[in-house]
Amino acid sequence: MSTLATAAKPIGSGLTKASPRDLFITALAPMVWGSTYLVTTEFLPADRPLLAATVRALPAGIVLMLVTRTWPRGSWWFKAAALGALNIGLFFFLLFFTAYQLPGGLAALVMSIQPLFVLFLGVLLLGEKIRLMHLVACAVGAAGVGLLVLRSDASLTFVGVLAGMAGALSMAAGIVLTKRWGRPDGVGLLGFTGLQLAMGGVMLLPVTLAVEGLPGAVTGPNLTGFAYLSVIGALVAYAVWFKGIQRLPTMVVSFLGFLSPLVATALGFVFLGESLSGWQIVGAVLVLGSVGLVQRAGPDSSRQRQVRRKRFGNLSDCSDTYPAGTVGGRSRYRHR
Repeated sequence: MSTLATAAKPIGSGLTKASPRDLFITALAPMVWGSTYLVTTEFLPADRPLLAATVRALPAGIVLMLVTRTWPRGSWWFKAAALGALNIGLFFFLLFFTAYQLPGGLAALVMSIQPLFVLFLGVLLLGEKIRLMHLVACAVGAAGVGLLVLRSDASLTFVGVLAGMAGALSMAAGIVLTKRWGRPDGVGLLGFTGLQLAMGGVMLLPVTLAVEGLPGAVTGPNLTGFAYLSVIGALVAYAVWFKGIQRLPTMVVSFLGFLSPLVATALGFVFLGESLSGWQIVGAVLVLGSVGLVQRAGPDSSRQRQVRRKRFGNLSDCSDTYPAGTVGGRSRYRHR
């Protein structure tokens, strides 16, 4: 039986450029999440964001924990609860709430502020440096998302915008803390994924029962939507996502989130008969270009690594000794 040991091996802030293979595999997660908006509006019961979030997280988490036999221990009770809340519980609820509140891809537009949060949290918690290329990429990506989803007949609600921004902050904090804490020695990727899904689902369950309750009837399309979000949107996508956080620079991972509104727009074109304008095509190009820009920021200089080492101790050492292409450095990582 795997247990989450008290001492974990932190994962560095990503001092090497992302490999094309890692970039593509990790990008599959936000591409899958881009389908959440279509599934929510077309398949799930109306106005039940808590139920949607709970069903998406809890079953997949329980299955993975039972299969991998991974349980928290020591300080990882707190860390797993924090990551489960930020990456899963709170984020899922805010995601579905925003999808119910805002029309079309506007939910994705509001939540695309996430890379800015990651940028500043990375400075505070990982010792990363804000670069001009990062700011340019943020502006390009946000402009691209705006061109993708903004329409003249779109309407905003204050509560929807606030929920979307809070969801972006929640996931940004989850990305940075996952990068800082890593995962414990001897714990596999699926076990780590299942633990966070289960923790988030357990937090959501009592709130769901108290606030929304269970629906009086569940249709076939409802079951199909729930199954898709739980198996593909949670179990598979989050396993890929957490693996990407381990292998890729923090900012590259956060910018992959821009692919969600891109996919949401494409699915609206294919399944809902929504037309694509020339400006939307330009927006898609800008979104993809922003990911390329942030990847081109490249590794830190030796002076920047020395500053990080002095300020963050073993976290900096881990950044320097963590080999590119390994998963969490489970067997090859050694402190200097």
